[in-house]
Amino acid sequence: MARRPLGAGGVQVTELSFGAAGIGNLYSPITDAQAATAVDHAWNAGIRYFDTAPHYGLGLSERRLGKALRGRDRSSYVISTKVGRLLEPVDEVRGDDLADGGFAVPATHRRIWDFSADGVRRSIESSLSRLGTDRVDVVFLHDPDDHGEQAFREGYPALEKLRSEGVVGAIGAGMNQSEMLTRFVRDTDVDAVLCAGRYTLLDHGALADLLPAATERGASVVIGGVFNSGLLADPKPGARFDYTEAPPRLLEHASALRALAERHGTTLRAAALAFPFGHPAIASVLVGIHAPEQVTDAAEQFAAEVPAAFWREAREAGLLPEEVPVPSDPGALRGPRNPRGPLTPRDPGNPRGGNRP
Repeated sequence: MARRPLGAGGVQVTELSFGAAGIGNLYSPITDAQAATAVDHAWNAGIRYFDTAPHYGLGLSERRLGKALRGRDRSSYVISTKVGRLLEPVDEVRGDDLADGGFAVPATHRRIWDFSADGVRRSIESSLSRLGTDRVDVVFLHDPDDHGEQAFREGYPALEKLRSEGVVGAIGAGMNQSEMLTRFVRDTDVDAVLCAGRYTLLDHGALADLLPAATERGASVVIGGVFNSGLLADPKPGARFDYTEAPPRLLEHASALRALAERHGTTLRAAALAFPFGHPAIASVLVGIHAPEQVTDAAEQFAAEVPAAFWREAREAGLLPEEVPVPSDPGALRGPRNPRGPLTPRDPGNPRGGNRP
């Protein structure tokens, strides 16, 4: 599977990546064996980029992922994890984490928001222990929506320092919005950002701010949530869009896209996976996976051809705006990219050339 660089650094990720929230028992439990099998199938499909977080299953995702990857050549794959939520043991376990975190695991810990420099280092140390590895390749500040000032003032400089020390290879932020991610790209020296749900066949919000900024600055974007919580996987009454039931107009829009895809001999899922790669800032598409059949389907759909005629007719029918780039456009996924455009003001104390806000 092809790989693409994250920004100007040396970390390269496969275009299709494994989102490991599911093997942390997101919404429903799976066994350790099922989690390991899912990772094995992803490996066999050529996926070499795996994304996890302490938040996912109160550390269960990291433990399962680390165990499943153990014994493989460490230089051949990339792990990203996240910081911002420290896990603190509770004195007494009462129930599960479904209500608080959405994970079907015993509530053995509570999450403490912490984007301080000390919190970042403690979080990474704990993640390394759970993963059973001596390094992580990519670290994202995780959902700093309500903690932006601390994340910019303390969390980001801590990650920058760890990168300069060689503890991590690439740094960035991961969120469900594009506005603050754009600020990270413009005002810091992040290598990449993970943007969930804001650049899909149905939601082009990131095209207004994040993607132009990333192109200008030479930063990369990993796209999550390409199915918008399920609507673009299987548009039917009751399907979800961004975690809530899809309104009728979006259901109609997704259904029209599916019908058009089928007329062109492809699928809506294949089109949803291909769509982000019309923009040159995109490095990888992250798909949440917890079962072997999901790996098989994701790999098959990712490899499927989406004819140029599909994209052309989608524009003609008003299902995609003319200004939204698609994979069949001339120059799609080709440079030139600016490796680190200028930051204002610059910080002369930063060996990477970024500035600390």
